[in-house]
Amino acid sequence: MRVLVAEDHRVLARTVAAGLRRQAMAVDVAHAGDQAERMCLLTAYDVLILDRDLPVMSGDEVCSRLRELVDPPRILMLTAAGELTDKVYGLTALGADDYLAKPFEFAELVARVRALSRRAPKPPPAVQCFGDITLDGTRREASVDGRPLELTPKEFAVLHLLLCAGGEPVPHDELVRTVWDEHLDPRTSAVRATVSRLRGKLGDPGLIAADKGAGYRLCD
Repeated sequence: MRVLVAEDHRVLARTVAAGLRRQAMAVDVAHAGDQAERMCLLTAYDVLILDRDLPVMSGDEVCSRLRELVDPPRILMLTAAGELTDKVYGLTALGADDYLAKPFEFAELVARVRALSRRAPKPPPAVQCFGDITLDGTRREASVDGRPLELTPKEFAVLHLLLCAGGEPVPHDELVRTVWDEHLDPRTSAVRATVSRLRGKLGDPGLIAADKGAGYRLCD
């Protein structure tokens, strides 16, 4: 899942981003409204966590402008304006998909982000299987031939993306774009290293094939 956190409080933005990355999400950060809008025009984010009180361009304006897109991200307003009238205005007049007032519990934020991502068209099933591999996206659990796998967030996200592809190749660039974030140099060995560790944990290196020029895919 690709998430953009638009928050001008840099410590909070950094904390939220780090926490979401531990939940196997790819997270980018914007500190101003115009920057958030520009990033959403360039990248297909699943969810935008949007502060209403942003510099340069307010979160309200960002929300309204993004709603004009054919396929906008799901928008979760995360703001100190927590009165009922504020929530109603954000959800109706501005068109936000969800609204969470500060201060908030991080577990609730994660739950709301995941709920928003499930509203996207044709979401993958919660439990996915391919051969002996089973992945439960809701419980964040995976197993091979009934053996539980201890996966890092990045390994889990890579396996999830490969399962969604159903045996078709997933290009290297798509793995970088979906599992990592804008700061990863696509020339680094991060993807290759993560896939290598995942192969080892699956117990059979042949379960993930590398097709030169096409990417990685699961094998029966």
